[in-house]
Amino acid sequence: MTPRHWLIKFAPFRTSWAEIVARGIFTPRGIRSQQACKHLKSMQLGDSVFFFQSQQDQAVRGLMEVARTAYPDPTSADPVWLTCDFRPLRSFFPPLSLAAIRSEESFAVSPLLRQPRLAVMPITDAEAGWIIGQISLDQTTKDEDS
Repeated sequence: MTPRHWLIKFAPFRTSWAEIVARGIFTPRGIRSQQACKHLKSMQLGDSVFFFQSQQDQAVRGLMEVARTAYPDPTSADPVWLTCDFRPLRSFFPPLSLAAIRSEESFAVSPLLRQPRLAVMPITDAEAGWIIGQISLDQTTKDEDS
């Protein structure tokens, strides 16, 4: 099966992209949305996941892949709440801004713009391709300074 594409939004004061790159793994904790957990449960190993920094300097900061599929979030006693592990693959420099994403017609119906509080969402092949197309190879780096 062809890997699917996802986007995860996280605030930098909770976990920044630089921290993810330094650790080599990202395990989001505290996601408490039924819809977001449904998306986490649907992820498969190797699926691509874009990391979107929310709340300040909103932008896609990098690309990750699913390294461990859904399992109970250890910050909750309720097994309904899930998390996954993600491995960072590429940093985007400069990051792809929310303003640039808003200007792209294919995102008009995207959950990124239509459901601003949703932390985990699928994105289409076209949306993923557009994001990658905006980031040329000379604009990516594994060394993240911000």
